[in-house]
Amino acid sequence: MTEQYEVIVVGGGAAGLSAALVLGRARRRTLVVDAGEPRNTPAAHMHGYLTRDGMPPAEFLALGREEIARYGVELVRDRTVDVTRGEDFAVLLEGGRTVRARQLVVATGLKDELPPVAGLAARFGRDVLHCPYCHGWEVRDRAFGVLATTPMSVHQALMVSQWSKDVALFLHTVAERELTGEDRRRLGAAGVDVVPGEVAGLTVRDDRLAGVRLADGRTHEREVLFVAPRALPRTDLLTRLGAETTDTAFGTYPVVDGRGATTVPGLWAAGNASGFAEQVVNAASRGYRAGAAINGELLMADLDGVPEA
Repeated sequence: MTEQYEVIVVGGGAAGLSAALVLGRARRRTLVVDAGEPRNTPAAHMHGYLTRDGMPPAEFLALGREEIARYGVELVRDRTVDVTRGEDFAVLLEGGRTVRARQLVVATGLKDELPPVAGLAARFGRDVLHCPYCHGWEVRDRAFGVLATTPMSVHQALMVSQWSKDVALFLHTVAERELTGEDRRRLGAAGVDVVPGEVAGLTVRDDRLAGVRLADGRTHEREVLFVAPRALPRTDLLTRLGAETTDTAFGTYPVVDGRGATTVPGLWAAGNASGFAEQVVNAASRGYRAGAAINGELLMADLDGVPEA
């Protein structure tokens, strides 16, 4: 059975729900396909979203699903397994349904791949963190560690020093010679200790991070460890449809304009499917912008198709 919509949104996170809300309020027949794999699942709370600061991510999404339902937007918990484009977009779902739409929004986000250090994954989102803007206030003034995996980790160590003056940069897989003179000057100015040597694992006491253990057996007491996960954008649907992409320091992302339109007509990207640094509030904004632009395009296409009287 094939069902026809005006817009299909793949991804039910902040970006996808925001786009769907705008489209629903614009009286567009819209379907959201959500596999239920939000990036911020490990986090107990989200921050930096005005009036929603501290809200659990699951609660935020539940409220968003309730809101879009008020405007007739349908939501299905399923996974998109294939998509093709002819006169419109045909989306095959894992459950067997094929749904079609004139416009398609991909808001599938990204996946964080942690460095292969024992114990990181179990504590990610608790006292192993990646974003000081997301969690820095909650762990302020504690003993911080930063796990270096690239020379860019110096920047992370400098940033987190805004939230604590007790910061140690564990060089891990970064050689000391890779630090520039400017790196060393800034680290010194920020009071960041530089610790050479590979990190082997973590020490935990009473279900709290207690230290960082080096391969040579030394342990440094730390209460919080910041890491830089490798971002794996979930953009296969976009590339399958021929969207142009660009390589960045944080992965390969689609080329989009300021509204979220890709290089394929009718195909849009929003949230972390369009870029690495989209926090929840930014993702919601991107979804809103895409939804409004899509409604405008559909409206003008319909008007242009009306024959002159």
